[in-house]
Amino acid sequence: MNAPKQITSLTNDRVKAIRALDMRKVRKETGLFVAEGTSLLVTARDHGFVPETLVYQTGTATSGIARGLVRHALDAGSEVLEVSEAVLGKLASKDNPQTLLGVFRQRFVDPPDTKKLGQETWLALEEVRDPGNLGTIIRTADAVGCAGVILVGTTCDPYAIDAIRATMGSIFAVPLVKMDQQTFISLARAWPGDVIGTHLDAREDFRKVDYKDPVLIVMGGEGPGLSPGAAASCTNLVKIPMAGDLDSLNLAIATALMLYQVRGPHLKL
Repeated sequence: MNAPKQITSLTNDRVKAIRALDMRKVRKETGLFVAEGTSLLVTARDHGFVPETLVYQTGTATSGIARGLVRHALDAGSEVLEVSEAVLGKLASKDNPQTLLGVFRQRFVDPPDTKKLGQETWLALEEVRDPGNLGTIIRTADAVGCAGVILVGTTCDPYAIDAIRATMGSIFAVPLVKMDQQTFISLARAWPGDVIGTHLDAREDFRKVDYKDPVLIVMGGEGPGLSPGAAASCTNLVKIPMAGDLDSLNLAIATALMLYQVRGPHLKL
């Protein structure tokens, strides 16, 4: 019968291996990532994610939700580690320490089949650099019922701890796709509905467009915006009007405005 393994040593090999997942290189090599806190782990469980390893601090999982998560992991055959406060402190993020964390396998899905799309909305992000922005965008995509997020080109890691924290659990709910720019351009050209990009040179107000489903929203990275290739693959370029002297918004905010504008007709209180 599977049972928790007790660890009190800061130099334990399993502790070192989990701690190493702070590094993008190790996450890429292993295909694993860390999610911290009861709320995120409940969301993971509810969306069918089973932890490779579950770590909890001694004395904190004797009842309630935490106990249920430990039991779920044990029943699923996961490695479960009961650790001292010092060990948990080494593994958890310093600014918001948790008493429960899980190591999960990263999940990416195949690109959408352009022949099988209905009224859904997909979001493509090109060259996003800020993990906090990316995590916030994934959370917003979840909120509006976006079918998935496509990461185009060289983007920051959606499984970095800052991105995971910003998603508030939506990392487990929103399908993620990775592709290079040329593959994305081919997808956009085959898209049966509107492919909408935001661009500083656009002349059309994003609020005044009649969007045709399925919609693919394309957002460029912080600073440079859409590349010429991505912009050329759009069926329409729109702009978010502003009254001040600034010419652009934070990427997460701009993306939220676009998502709610397009998804608005599909949302009900």
